[in-house]
Amino acid sequence: MVDPLAMAHEVIGIAVALPLVGFLVNGLLGRWVRRESASGVLGSAAVGGAFLIALALFVELLGQPAGERVHVVQLYQWIGAGALRVNVAFQVDQLSVLMMLIVTGVGFLIHVYSMGYMHGDPGYRRFFAYLNLFIFAMLILVLADNFLLLFLGWEGVGLCSYLLIGFWYDRKFEKGTTADAAKKAFIMNRIGDFGFLTGMFLIFATFGSLDFQTVFARASGLGAGTPVIFWITLALFLGATGKSAQIPLFVWLPDAMAGPTPVSALIHAATMVTAGLYMVARCSVLFALAPMTLSIVAAVGAATALVAASIGLVQNDIKKVLAYSTVSQLGYMFLAMGVGAFGAGMFHVTMHAFFKALLFLGSGAVIHAMHDEQDIRKMGGLGPELPLTSKTFLLGTCAIAGIPPLSGFFSKDEILWKTFSGGHTLLWLAGLAGAAMTALYMFRLYTLTFSGAKRWEAGKHPHEAPRTMTAPLVVLAVLSAIGGFVWLPENILWGNAMERWLEPVFERARAVMPLPGDGGGTAEAVLMALSVAVAGTGIWLGRRWYLSRPDVPEALSRRFAWAYRLLLNKYYVDEAYDAAFVRPLVGGSEKLLWRGIDAGVIDWCIDNGARLIGWVSGALRMVQTGIARSYVLVFMIGVVVILGWMLAR
Repeated sequence: MVDPLAMAHEVIGIAVALPLVGFLVNGLLGRWVRRESASGVLGSAAVGGAFLIALALFVELLGQPAGERVHVVQLYQWIGAGALRVNVAFQVDQLSVLMMLIVTGVGFLIHVYSMGYMHGDPGYRRFFAYLNLFIFAMLILVLADNFLLLFLGWEGVGLCSYLLIGFWYDRKFEKGTTADAAKKAFIMNRIGDFGFLTGMFLIFATFGSLDFQTVFARASGLGAGTPVIFWITLALFLGATGKSAQIPLFVWLPDAMAGPTPVSALIHAATMVTAGLYMVARCSVLFALAPMTLSIVAAVGAATALVAASIGLVQNDIKKVLAYSTVSQLGYMFLAMGVGAFGAGMFHVTMHAFFKALLFLGSGAVIHAMHDEQDIRKMGGLGPELPLTSKTFLLGTCAIAGIPPLSGFFSKDEILWKTFSGGHTLLWLAGLAGAAMTALYMFRLYTLTFSGAKRWEAGKHPHEAPRTMTAPLVVLAVLSAIGGFVWLPENILWGNAMERWLEPVFERARAVMPLPGDGGGTAEAVLMALSVAVAGTGIWLGRRWYLSRPDVPEALSRRFAWAYRLLLNKYYVDEAYDAAFVRPLVGGSEKLLWRGIDAGVIDWCIDNGARLIGWVSGALRMVQTGIARSYVLVFMIGVVVILGWMLAR
C-alpha cells in the first residue's frame, strides 16, 4: 500500500517546481525558440502537469479517513535564528488541495486560452514566463505550512500582478498608462502587506512560532475575545482587504483591467483575489476567537458587495463591469467568513472561479472579435456573429445571477441562508440587494453586447475566436453549470460533499464558536424562492430596459442625475484618495524632501564644500609655483618669522 505521506513527499515538490521551470525556460531561453507556439505549449504543459498532480493528491486524500488527511512535507530549514525556526514545508490537506485544484485547473485553461489571445504579440514568451511565475507564487501561498512562507508567496503574487497588469506598459489607460495601473495595484497591496506583517509579528510575539499547527493549537487554549487575538486578526484582515480588494483598498482591482484579458481572468478568478480569503479560511480558529473582528469582516464584506454592485450598474467598459462584479462577489465571500460560514465562503470561491473565468475569457473573445473595442455601447447584435461565445457567456451570466440549478445559485443561496440563520438580518438584506443588482447589471451587460441592434462601426466584421480560445470557454461553461451539485442538501443524492470535505479544516473553529448550522426546512425554501425571485426581477429589468425600453434607463439617469454621476465616477473614491493622500505626499515630497532637504541642505553642503576645498587648494597652490625666486622669498620670510619669534621669547 502506498504511504500517503511518502507520495506527497515525492510529488508535491514537483507540482510546485513545474511552473517555476516553465518560467525559467521561457524567461531565459525563450528568445532562442523559433516557434512562438512552443512557449505557449511549454507554459501550459507546466501548469497542466501541476494540475494532474493536484488531482492525484485529491484522489489519494479521498481514500483516507477524514481526520488523517493532513500531511506536512518538510523540504529543508529556511531560517534558524534564536527562537525563530522556519522551514520550507508544504501542508497537504483538504483546503490546500482544493485551492491547488482551482489555481492549476483554471490557470491551465487560461494558459491555453492565452495561446490564441496573445498570438503575434511581441512579448508572447515573456507573457507566458510571467504567467508561470504567477502560478508558482500562488502554489507557494496555498501550500505553505507557516505564515512566513505564505507571505513569500503572497509577495510573489503581488510582484507578478505588477508585471502582468503593466505588461503593455506603453499603452494608454484612462488617465495614464498601464504602468500607472500596475503601480497603483502594487502600492495598494503594500498597504495591506503592512497589516499582514504586523499580524505576523504579533503572532510570533504571542505564540513563539509561525507554524500553522503550533499557532492554532496554542490559540485554541485562549478564550474568545482575548485582546491580542483581536489585534492579530484585525491586522491579518487588513492584509486580506489589500489582496482581495475590499473597502478601503478595493480601487486597484478595476484598474487591473489595463492588462491583457487572460491576466484579468487569472487575477480575478483563480489566483490573487482569492489569496486573502484563503488566508482567513486557513486562520479560521484565530478569527473564531475574535468575534469583534468577525463582525468587522462581515460588515466590510456586505458594504463592499453593495458599493461595487451599484457602481457596476452604470459602467460601459465590458471588463470594468466584470471587475466591479468581482469586487462585489468577493464581498459576498467575506460576508460568509464574517458570519462564521467558512465552508460556504470557500464554496463560493470555487464556483466564482468557474463562472468569473468564463465571463472574463468570454469578454476577451468579444474584444478580440471587435478589434480591441471594449465599450458595450458600441457593440450589440453580436449573438449571431459569435454563437459559441454568446451561449457560454449567457450561461456564465445566469450562474453569477443565481439562476437554479447553476453553480452561482447554490453558493449564493448558501451564503444568504447562513447569514440569515445566524441572526444577521441587516447583512442578509444587504446581500439580497446585492443579488438583485448583480442580476440587473449582468443582464444589462449581456443585452447591450449580444442582443438588439448592431451598433459597431462600419468595416468591422466580428468573427468567432480560434479553437484555443473557445475550448476553455466550453469547459468552464460545463463547470459553471454542474459545479454547484457538490453542495446539495444531505438527503439528496450524495448530499453536501464539499462541506463534509472541508469540515475537518474548520474543526477547531467550530469547537471555539457555534458556526451556522445546515440548511433545510420551510424557512430556507422560502428564502431561496425569494432570492430567485429577486434575481429574476433583475434579469427581467435588464432585458426589458436595455432591449425594448432603452428610454427608461435614460430617463432615470436624467431624473437622478446626481446619483448617476456619483455611480459613474465610482463614488469619487479615487479622487478622494488623490486629494487626501497622493497630492499631499507628492507636494510635500517636492517642497520638503526635494527643494528643502535635497536641494536646500544636501546640495548646498556638497556645492559649498567643493567651493571651500577649491579655495583652500588655490591658496596652497601658491606655495608650489615652481619658481626658484618664490621659494627663496618664502624661505627668507620663514627665517625672519622664526627669528622674530625667538627674540620675542
